Amino acid sequence: MATEQKNFIDNVKEGIVSAIKGSGDIVNAVVDTVSGTLANTIKGTGAVATSAIQTLTDTASATIQGVSQVGGDIGAAAKGAVIGALRGTKETSAEALDTISATAGGVVKGASQVAGSLGTVTKGAVQGAISGAKEIGVDVVQATSAAACGALTATGEIFKASGKTGSALIDSSSEVVRVAIQGIGEVGGDLGSGAKGVLIGVLRGTKETGTEAFATISSTAGAVVKGTSEVTGDVAKAAKGAVEGAIAGAKELSIDTTEAASAAATGAVKAAGEISAGVGEQVRNAVTGTISGVKVVLKEPFK
Repeated sequence: MATEQKNFIDNVKEGIVSAIKGSGDIVNAVVDTVSGTLANTIKGTGAVATSAIQTLTDTASATIQGVSQVGGDIGAAAKGAVIGALRGTKETSAEALDTISATAGGVVKGASQVAGSLGTVTKGAVQGAISGAKEIGVDVVQATSAAACGALTATGEIFKASGKTGSALIDSSSEVVRVAIQGIGEVGGDLGSGAKGVLIGVLRGTKETGTEAFATISSTAGAVVKGTSEVTGDVAKAAKGAVEGAIAGAKELSIDTTEAASAAATGAVKAAGEISAGVGEQVRNAVTGTISGVKVVLKEPFK
């Protein structure tokens, strides 16, 4: 790590620690520190460039490290980091989505450096994306997608660096998704739209194609169902949102939309059946038929 970058990260950490000790309110302390840091560092840069993205990532990572240093809630810190990043950069539209994605990736990297929970910071980042998007008028589905994409991209990089791929990465991603969905439910977000955004974000983040993509879609849809159930949300609505997200993401990546929809629906029904027969039936009814112009057919053994 270059000396200048290390000094920047150390300064952000010190600022975060000082702000928390001064106020005791982690979210607001982080929002103020991050927004102030970014306003001073990348003010007037216009569109988010590579250097600005690195600054966002470093700021978010340093924030988590600083909060961890004082034993604070890294989930709350992640939420504050995303809100602060949006306020500090004052970006809208596509630039705001880049900001959210870079910040979400940064908090995940920060958590990995202090042995913190990747799911916890992803949950906070998604909550921050929802709150921040509403504040500046950005589409909430796209904001949720951007947060999920950034978090899952960083998760994938961390796992690949440690030599873990395949099923280990899918399992980890599923856990991150499950907790992220809980976060959407806890802030009163629309779980259908949230699930759609998360599925799109996962596909963007993992950049998988072929059989790997369909396996990821299936496991992600299952995680959406389980996460929704744990916050007593509308599981059927979330499952349908997951299928819509799978279709939208498949179109973006030019993979088979029918296969993607089938994988999402099958994963959702399987997870729902593990909750109860009644929930399984509700989800089956919600995800079969035609969704977003695609005829959805369940795979064995759920036909």
